[in-house]
Amino acid sequence: MPLSEGDVAPDFDLPASGGGRVGLSALKGHKVVLYFYPKDDTSGCTLEAQDFNGLLPAFAESDAKVIGLSPDPVKSHDKFCGKYGLTFPLAADEAKTVLEAYGVWVEKSMYGRKYMGVERTTVLVDREGRIARIWPKVKVPGHAEAVLAAARALP
Repeated sequence: MPLSEGDVAPDFDLPASGGGRVGLSALKGHKVVLYFYPKDDTSGCTLEAQDFNGLLPAFAESDAKVIGLSPDPVKSHDKFCGKYGLTFPLAADEAKTVLEAYGVWVEKSMYGRKYMGVERTTVLVDREGRIARIWPKVKVPGHAEAVLAAARALP
């Protein structure tokens, strides 16, 4: 069953870029921007990461933590962060359990070929751990700014 606004956000504890771990329960009391993306170092994912990274000071002012999440391994995340100077954590969900819990690991189609992949989605979690807003099938241009506006509007 797909998640809806108002639902409790599924918790997770995953390895992340920089050698640490990241989890939702550890961030309770803060707003959390959880953005799911298909693959490190591809054009759309790079633009999205750079947009969020550029707005990190503004997200911090509104007490919102940004976490990127994909099925890529930590080693790939570290290389991606280093190449583009990303300073927020990228969580590695190689087992795809979190991607499945959030309903973003879906069947996709390209040139008539069907395959499983990440549907670019962003979830804004409130301070109590509930889903405040979901952006499915994200188009990258202007998206980080829209998420920031929603995060600022949350108490």
